[in-house]
Amino acid sequence: MLVRRNVIPWAPAALVAVSVFTTSCATQNDDASTPKSTASASAPHGYVEGAQEKAEQQSRLLLNDPGTGDTRVLDLITGKAQEVSRRTGTAELTTDGRFGYFHTSGGTHVLDGGAWTVDHGDHVHYYRAAIRDVGRLPGGSGTHVRSDAAVAAVTDEDGRARIYRRAGLEKGKVGSPRTLPGTHAGVVVPYAEHLLGLTDNGQDAARLAVYDREGKRVASPDAECEDPRGDVVTRRGVVLGCADGALLVREADGAFTAGKIPYGDDVPDKDRATAFRYRPGSDTLTAPAGDRAVWVLDVTERTWTRVRTGPVVSANTAGEGSVLIVLETDGSLHGYDISTGKQVTRTKPLLTEAAAGTDGNAAPVIEVDRSRAYLNDPKGRRVYEIDYNDNLRVARTFDLDIEPVLMVETGR
Repeated sequence: MLVRRNVIPWAPAALVAVSVFTTSCATQNDDASTPKSTASASAPHGYVEGAQEKAEQQSRLLLNDPGTGDTRVLDLITGKAQEVSRRTGTAELTTDGRFGYFHTSGGTHVLDGGAWTVDHGDHVHYYRAAIRDVGRLPGGSGTHVRSDAAVAAVTDEDGRARIYRRAGLEKGKVGSPRTLPGTHAGVVVPYAEHLLGLTDNGQDAARLAVYDREGKRVASPDAECEDPRGDVVTRRGVVLGCADGALLVREADGAFTAGKIPYGDDVPDKDRATAFRYRPGSDTLTAPAGDRAVWVLDVTERTWTRVRTGPVVSANTAGEGSVLIVLETDGSLHGYDISTGKQVTRTKPLLTEAAAGTDGNAAPVIEVDRSRAYLNDPKGRRVYEIDYNDNLRVARTFDLDIEPVLMVETGR
């Protein structure tokens, strides 16, 4: 694989990630050297058997072509792509920061991306280890996976939820699940050592329920969400997309509360925010608002902003004063000032119109971390690394031997 650099090379900085993972990873051949010592009472702080601790975040991109099944893991530190097991028919590729979930009609295949972050609050540990297949979670292509440091919640398209121990995935085994009672509208989300679900009671609006990790309901906050679509865990709480805006669920001292963040006006269903994208660790969320606008939800301020753009393919932002990055159907990235709605920068066309999501394939996505953004170009067989703090400058171009139709970033 050829890596082309534009203007200057980038040396990745150590980044503070939001994901909190306690892990143990068995060893296999990988470019990371494996510690020879074993875990013991005298092991150094932060020691993880089978992994190598690093001084900086070990960001990687998981890439898949559903048609051919070709799958690669692109190491953003070394610039090298590693071939892994083929996964054909992937309808969606998601991640929790370490594991990649390949959603197919025959189940959800789990890949350990071999890079993750452990945040202890006052300091952070970065790890890299072997990339390996973990196994298959049952359920069709409509299955959703959400996880935290201890469990992975798998909700199938019928609303049934199964809870898996994350320690098993970290050891390379799926394990046996525990099943939550009843069915749920939307997904079950691990949060604050509990599980949040919206009970499907056959009414117009689903009611919020809180379970412990054993599956026992422990709280039922007075909150409803009509037609739930879209969910994100932020530092301020869990955001659930509802027909009239968002439901924000928070925990403090063991008590759960929920409050609405309404749009303010009636919003047609086609203009709703139903799929949020954001930088992990940020409280600024984005979602398409119809064909020619983007919603920006400031969770801290509890406000929605509708930014009018050109025809939207994908959008994201780093938050905290950064531009709103929008891939439009002209194949260019456009940067918008969120507070004013004005376009402040634009790149030359990076993708053809067909590659920008107008040919029926999955649309390209924009992944954002604390210093860079990444845009996949399936038809061009490449990934662009974007410096969003420098007028959306293309910092690096990664040429690949596959069409990266699906992409997620891990190591965060």
